[in-house]
Amino acid sequence: MGAGESLWQTCLELLAQELPEQQFNTWIKPLSATVTDDFSKVTLFVGNRFKLDWIRTQYSARIAAMLARIYGQPVTLELALAPREPVVKAAFPASMRERQQMEEPPELAEDKALQGQRNRLNSALTFDTLVEGSANRMARAAAMHVSDMPGHLYNPLFIYGGVGLGKTHLMHAVGNRLLANRPQAKVLYIHAEQFVSDVVKAYQRKTFDEFKDHYHSLDLLLIDDVQFFANKERTQEEFFNAFEALLAKKSHIVMTSDTYPKGLTDIHERLVSRFDSGLTVAIEPPELEMRVAILINKARAEDSEMPEEVAFFVAKNVRSNVRELEGALRKILAYSRFNQKDISIQLAREALRDLLSIQNRQISVENIQKTVADYYKIKIADMYSKKRPASIARPRQIAMYLAKELTQKSLPEIGELFGGRDHTTVLHAVRKIGSERQQLTELNQQLHVLEQTLKG
Repeated sequence: MGAGESLWQTCLELLAQELPEQQFNTWIKPLSATVTDDFSKVTLFVGNRFKLDWIRTQYSARIAAMLARIYGQPVTLELALAPREPVVKAAFPASMRERQQMEEPPELAEDKALQGQRNRLNSALTFDTLVEGSANRMARAAAMHVSDMPGHLYNPLFIYGGVGLGKTHLMHAVGNRLLANRPQAKVLYIHAEQFVSDVVKAYQRKTFDEFKDHYHSLDLLLIDDVQFFANKERTQEEFFNAFEALLAKKSHIVMTSDTYPKGLTDIHERLVSRFDSGLTVAIEPPELEMRVAILINKARAEDSEMPEEVAFFVAKNVRSNVRELEGALRKILAYSRFNQKDISIQLAREALRDLLSIQNRQISVENIQKTVADYYKIKIADMYSKKRPASIARPRQIAMYLAKELTQKSLPEIGELFGGRDHTTVLHAVRKIGSERQQLTELNQQLHVLEQTLKG
């Protein structure tokens, strides 16, 4: 890869982290680029006039600022209509779903899926490539049991947790392990939106017999994000029928959701009760040691070595989920390669400076206190007061727990910000809420909501 190509590649990778995925894939990813030898000018080639005007008004300032940040001085950005043969196209790894769409026209891919010729599994997502820790240990153990003995215990298996914690990885791992043991098994992984789409097509084309033949004949159905069934009556009815048919023939169903079954809204009660009839397990945000292991492992998978002290620095600052860890790692690797510098804490701090400044600005103890007080409908003053009724003491403990989880403050510092309390009081709250989170589904869900709110 030439130096000019490397500049644009780095810019692409960083924009992919900052822009919503759909925006990036629609407008930025298709661009081709040429870069002058002295890096003074980057020309982007756009497919048509409409796209060119849109990118100029919506994205050109942001792209120019990103290029200047990477290169260290201003870079002139020029937009031009693409020639028939693209000049330079930076190789950006496609998602699994995008690769499937590139391999075949969407209609053909969907028809083939309905014929059972595509299981939609990503062979790279296995149990071996999933870092284990206390955050996912129970879910991982249950998933392995399902892949080794489908149709027996834990049917259905319902895995829930926040975005980017590894739910989808676990489902692919189940499918891949089952197929390794039983290559002839009929396995299908789909997102719930795809099931909705298949129901709509079957309804439009009057092909419900084929639809049922396909879904009801599976040995293992892996379905992601079932919360998308909300308010879709016909879809819920067809999924209920498929669910009953598969369980009757001892086939296995594994589902994921962003919340536990009874927390799902606008989904029929009889379906929710089916979701909850097997085993329901949560995946939590990964603890520090697990985040460190994930970073080191994923860096090795990219043929890079991340020193342990750098992994600890990143892990302490990126706490929410695996996807954000991967994004942080990608930024660091891009900076390292482009600047031809070894990975160090200083380089990581430079590569992640936007992320760190956003975190430092948004997540303060004061912000946590206000958010928790609003959520539990108490006064902010109650966070500092000596009052101890449960209606106040519990939200206060939750706020202390979140302060320890989401900020860099020490226990004494947190205690001081909660009305001059001793650090042992904070430690007790952190341990108590952390322990109860593992056992109380409702508390765990409330904490997920608060964490997502605080992280914006």
